[in-house]
Amino acid sequence: MSVPGNLVHSITMPLRWGDMDAYGHANNTVYFRFFEEARIVWLSSLELGAKDEPTGPVIIKTSATFLKELAHPATVEVKTYADKAGNTSLDTYHTLTDVDTGELYAEGYAKIVWFDRGSRTSTRLPDKLRALATG
Repeated sequence: MSVPGNLVHSITMPLRWGDMDAYGHANNTVYFRFFEEARIVWLSSLELGAKDEPTGPVIIKTSATFLKELAHPATVEVKTYADKAGNTSLDTYHTLTDVDTGELYAEGYAKIVWFDRGSRTSTRLPDKLRALATG
């Protein structure tokens, strides 16, 4: 598998029993929560996007490709990749693998737009993010 972009962050998280649905596997929304948590922790580690700052990230597009059923118990690793940067946006990708087996369960994508919370409009992407992008 070839994920676009530069690896910028990795986090491990447990799959909770309550994350499973009536079919006995992780509900599809759980994957998006894993990707969201990975993004939030990554941006926080860069000291970007805190809720009391005048600017921060919004997601304008997201997607996931579900490759394999994920069931409890499991601990997953979510890797985040920064790809192309625009004036106000950054393409990011995620992989979600099982920590114990290394099996790939899902791939994800999110387009982050940097947002001015006062004017409610997009604003220049922070230089810290631009430096991590591939172009």
